Amino acid sequence: MTDDMRIALVTGANKGIGLAVAEGLAGLGVKVLIGARDPDKGAAAAKGIHSAEPITLDVTDPATIETAATEIGEKHGRLDILVNNAGISGDRSAQRPGAVDLQRVREIFETNLFGVIAVTEAMLPLLRRSAGGRIVNVSSGTSSMGWNTDATHYLSRLPGTTGYPVSKAALNMLTIQYAKALAAEGILVNAIAPGACATDFIQGMPIEIDRTAAEGAEIAVRLATLGYGCPSGGFFDDDGAVPW
Repeated sequence: MTDDMRIALVTGANKGIGLAVAEGLAGLGVKVLIGARDPDKGAAAAKGIHSAEPITLDVTDPATIETAATEIGEKHGRLDILVNNAGISGDRSAQRPGAVDLQRVREIFETNLFGVIAVTEAMLPLLRRSAGGRIVNVSSGTSSMGWNTDATHYLSRLPGTTGYPVSKAALNMLTIQYAKALAAEGILVNAIAPGACATDFIQGMPIEIDRTAAEGAEIAVRLATLGYGCPSGGFFDDDGAVPW
């Protein structure tokens, strides 16, 4: 590894959009750390990507987060890119207004919001050693309050859900807060809406999707490799800014 080779950590990167993000970054010459809860699955994913290596990381487990941060610091000295991709959709029947299983909803927030805070806090000292730190939070178009209240948008016609989209809306606000806090240090923080992709994540949904994980990952790769003077604190998809 050369000193000028960028180092990226992608959480939940052993499959789906996370794996596609890792592949996209590696294709640009980035050293990618494949964050995965299961060491065997992480190792298997890393084998198929040039200049990638696995790192055990469960965003809901403080011990693995701390160990991962220590390992990255000792081995690489810094972190240039953090992609907070790990997330869960949860049991949809447990999220229906009027029939909410609060424990199930808490589990969604534990991964989709608190896990992002925990990982970001642990990796910030390493990102601060970078000449141009970048943080990308994988959100969802379902979190857009603009789209959900626009009668012409299909999201406004979907059933009410108290867990997944609400957790991602909170993640969007979290993105803004970190962007404000880190602006003076030149660390850019943005959220993305990758769109519904044909991955395990949408299993059980009554829709047909032909969008690939690689297509969904493109916006994450783009924002992870932004140059100086680029936007921070935004929410983007393939077409540009997404309404909050």
